[in-house]
Amino acid sequence: MSGNEPAANRSMRMPLVGEPAPWFVSRCTSNERYHFDTVAGRYVVLCFFATARDVLSRAVLDGFLHERRAFDDVQACFFGVSVDPEDEAGRRVQQSLPGIRHFWDHDLNVSRLYGRTDGHHYVRASFILDERLRVYAVVPFGDDARAHVATVLQTLSSAPRLGTGLAAQVPAPVLIIPRVFEPQLCRRLIDYYDEGGAQESGFMREVGGKTVGMHDYGHKRRSDKHIADEALRTICMSRIHHRVVPEVHKAFQFHASRIERHIVACYDGESGGHFRAHRDNTTKGTAHRRFAVSVVLNSGEFEGGQLHFPEFGHQTYSPPAGGAVVFSCSLLHAAMPVTRGRRYTYLPFLYDDAAATIREQNQGFLVTPGDMLENSGAAQA
Repeated sequence: MSGNEPAANRSMRMPLVGEPAPWFVSRCTSNERYHFDTVAGRYVVLCFFATARDVLSRAVLDGFLHERRAFDDVQACFFGVSVDPEDEAGRRVQQSLPGIRHFWDHDLNVSRLYGRTDGHHYVRASFILDERLRVYAVVPFGDDARAHVATVLQTLSSAPRLGTGLAAQVPAPVLIIPRVFEPQLCRRLIDYYDEGGAQESGFMREVGGKTVGMHDYGHKRRSDKHIADEALRTICMSRIHHRVVPEVHKAFQFHASRIERHIVACYDGESGGHFRAHRDNTTKGTAHRRFAVSVVLNSGEFEGGQLHFPEFGHQTYSPPAGGAVVFSCSLLHAAMPVTRGRRYTYLPFLYDDAAATIREQNQGFLVTPGDMLENSGAAQA
């Protein structure tokens, strides 16, 4: 790729300031399949430098590395985008954690998404994305590496600091509903779990066009027990139908007619139970999910375990015992580590008849090991 910056080809459509930045999955210095949507919750510098063999690109990368204090993975992080296989093979660029990583974009898929190339010309620039992965600023390279780095850092330093000021005043669009399950039902569900038979809980990933269940303790540590007791399952479903569905309709103008999955889940403090930032509907096998429901059964009996929505600041959410947190499956969210005790929850998904059609159409893409409990049937909510 030439280091010169030709005028952008008109077919090269880049996301503009204020628009959502495209999501993608790509190989990265820290992960063979990095899901870019999970980086939300901090400012992101996405630097399309093309190749480190170019003098200007090398100087830009060195400039950012020299200023790496700005990239702590809390307020901001940096991703370089290389399209040159020799950058990887020759180890010309390397990550520096926390904060600095690089994508290997040898097929140009990411560069095309951001309007950097039409396949013939490459236009280098750094995109600055906000905590919701919207374009905050675009800084072209120009011909002065030092000026480019300084402009990016100045833009970051002048942006609203996350966790303070305006960001702290923006609540996540979640619904907290107290008194969904009565204390006796909460205790019955906890006892049901403690009778034994729980299994390690996995998560879903898209692999080769299929939705595959996976386990990774670094990403998720939780145990689930499927509620096989039909009477107990019916009681839970009745509470969701009469106490949650009307509130969801009132708050979100969505009528949930179906429910997926009846499990009691346990995040255990002894093993650091947690679930890192993820979305619940990003694979073909989960695309039908509309709202997630988290009914916490024993609030006050454990420490940690709050829900966190990184796109909306650093505040966390936890309902009273028997209460529910309800939120769109499209929101990035995490279950913070439990540091003491056990956090028991009932965790169904809600959807409607239109989504049921999508679910039926996508069944052929679902490859689920026998010990995975992500999809355990649906019933009328």
